[in-house]
Amino acid sequence: MTANALPVIDFLNKSKNELIIDVRAPIEFFKGHLPNAVNIPLFEDSERAEIGTLFKQQGKDTAVTRGLEIVSPKMVPFVDKVKTLSKNKKVFVYCFRGGMRSNSFAWLMNTSGMDACILKGGYKVYRNYALDYFEQKKKIVLLGGNTGSGKTDILKRLAQLSVQTIDLEGLAHHKGSAFGAINEQKQLPQQNFEHSLFENLQLIDAGKVVVLEDESKSIGFNKLPHGLWLQMKEATIIKLEIPFELRVQKLVEDYTTVNINELKECVVKISQQLGTLNTKLCLQYLDERNLHDVARLSLLYYDKAYGFIYLNKKQPIIPLPSVTIDAMVNAQKVKHIIDTLN
Repeated sequence: MTANALPVIDFLNKSKNELIIDVRAPIEFFKGHLPNAVNIPLFEDSERAEIGTLFKQQGKDTAVTRGLEIVSPKMVPFVDKVKTLSKNKKVFVYCFRGGMRSNSFAWLMNTSGMDACILKGGYKVYRNYALDYFEQKKKIVLLGGNTGSGKTDILKRLAQLSVQTIDLEGLAHHKGSAFGAINEQKQLPQQNFEHSLFENLQLIDAGKVVVLEDESKSIGFNKLPHGLWLQMKEATIIKLEIPFELRVQKLVEDYTTVNINELKECVVKISQQLGTLNTKLCLQYLDERNLHDVARLSLLYYDKAYGFIYLNKKQPIIPLPSVTIDAMVNAQKVKHIIDTLN
């Protein structure tokens, strides 16, 4: 019995706030899955490997028979678990290609009184759909500026002012610099980062401007999808120009509670760029808990790097001078420019 198979758009729309189950092996789930999906693997990693070997060496019938032997004792626990997780007996199931694994699981759920359907074409179709979505044209404006300008805080205030924003660094769990991993969760595998970004982009009104932070293609070890990155390279940049000492103050505020040894590790990462003397001074200042001078030396390096980057940008750049690091004040200034662009 084949379960009701939904095209990817219908599957995504109907599964919102419902139970989504990924029945692939844990290693497949870890590399990439639909946002909010729960992994209930039909086969564990070792079992999947065993069945794959049997399929290659002895054929489909032998592999299927072994698969049934493995799954049979799990059937009642599968049903019990899904009934515990599902609020209304609805369940949306997928495997890699929308084949035997998801159909078998959905059949078991339907036989047990649940209302289960599968994703037509499986995870592979969803993955391609998400990647194609990044190619679609969007009205992007970038928020730029040197380190310590408070861009992330401004994005949050812009959202409060009803401006569409997406926090790329928040999704990547990384601030995009040598100090970027501090106070952040572990970064997601690349596919899951892209899927979180895809989910956020789907929520925006494509007819209105969406503000993103001006980023390099890599944020930590996560990379921006190529289609989106190409659009960002052409987007207008609103470039904050905040006085040096205010940015020093901002960095000190951001890192005052951070473990000194973590900061030392970050300084060592950019030691080649800082130079031997400045690296030694930064480490000494950290021992003395002198964050102001560490911030000053670090900003000199970052300002030089950003200066070179902006010198080579070809898209329109709108300077936005400000004499404050008050995020709401600066957000209002950014919004005024965006309203003018609209």
